[in-house]
Amino acid sequence: MQFAIFFGTVILVYFLVNYYIYVHGLMAFQATGNFKTIYKILFWVIASTFIVGEILEHTHSSLAGEWVYRIGAFWLSFMLYLFIAVLFIDIIRLLDKFFHIVPAVLKSNPDQLRLWTGVVVFSLVALVVFFGHLNALNTRVKQFSITIPKSVTGSPDMKVLMASDIHLGALIGERREQKLVDIINQQKPDLVLLCGDMVDGDIAPVLRKHLGRHLQEIKPPMGMYAIPGNHEYIGGIKETLPYLESININVLRDQVITLPNGVQIVGRDDLSARNRDGGRKELPELLKDVDMSKPVIVMNHQPFNLEEVAEAGVDLHLSGHTHDGQMWPLNYVTEAIFEDSWGFLKKGKTNIYVSSGFGSWGPPVRIGNTPEVVVFNLHFQPETAKL
Repeated sequence: MQFAIFFGTVILVYFLVNYYIYVHGLMAFQATGNFKTIYKILFWVIASTFIVGEILEHTHSSLAGEWVYRIGAFWLSFMLYLFIAVLFIDIIRLLDKFFHIVPAVLKSNPDQLRLWTGVVVFSLVALVVFFGHLNALNTRVKQFSITIPKSVTGSPDMKVLMASDIHLGALIGERREQKLVDIINQQKPDLVLLCGDMVDGDIAPVLRKHLGRHLQEIKPPMGMYAIPGNHEYIGGIKETLPYLESININVLRDQVITLPNGVQIVGRDDLSARNRDGGRKELPELLKDVDMSKPVIVMNHQPFNLEEVAEAGVDLHLSGHTHDGQMWPLNYVTEAIFEDSWGFLKKGKTNIYVSSGFGSWGPPVRIGNTPEVVVFNLHFQPETAKL
């Protein structure tokens, strides 16, 4: 029932936003006669592609369904920015009624004003989406140097590469996967940590396109570990987990492993597991058998409750999930929800990093942020050594 109410609300909002844009499009382009009929059909066909594509990908994954979903995903970005633009224009119109802020020369021919406003708005939105798509393909590698006041066995230096939110599936395929593999091979890390949402949702397009197999080529000296994200649960964890394990991805679900040098990796299950399969363990329970005198790295997909992490004395806490909003101005939403929506944060002695992610959900478009892979150059130095 809760899911039905949520899904119904989403569909209603989606329809209302599209209808708002649709009506203003009719006014802007003075759609009459045959053109009006074409406009109506074309608009609602395109507006429905995201929902239809989602259904097709979940029921019968195919190349045709993938392209329907791809068109719909791009339409989501058009929808967002067309809605913002139309809302802004309506505000200007309202203000003009009271304060006459629009020059009279522009209002002398209302039909021409509406037409050119529509042309300019759609052209600008198309440019924003186009460059946002190019930006989404341009992954940056960020480097951080962190000193942790604890000792390890062997070399005091360790290179850790973190990637999150890869979202392999209908839109992010083999080329992007290979790009990630190339970046990892270029960086030559000692350890690779994948912090959730490796799969976009339903496992069907991943299986159809044999995605993930190139990740098996990665052979870091201290291994590669992953944790589930909310999208692994959206697509079905019981279907997704066996596939990840089949391509040699070590998935930690509320597990602790100790590396040969003594560094302890705590891999937390996603918050989505709270009401499934016995639930998710709390952090104190996971840390009860951990040697806190040795370095502790926690992987936790959703960056909630960071105060608890700092109080526990974790050395490095890694998350993703937020995408830093992915498309402006949604970053303001993630900043309101999360203490750390993106980037580095120091709380007490705990180093916290929330990644904007490697891939994208929905539109393969990023505005106001960049996709990233993060490399941590860790130096372990006992406090007594500083004296």
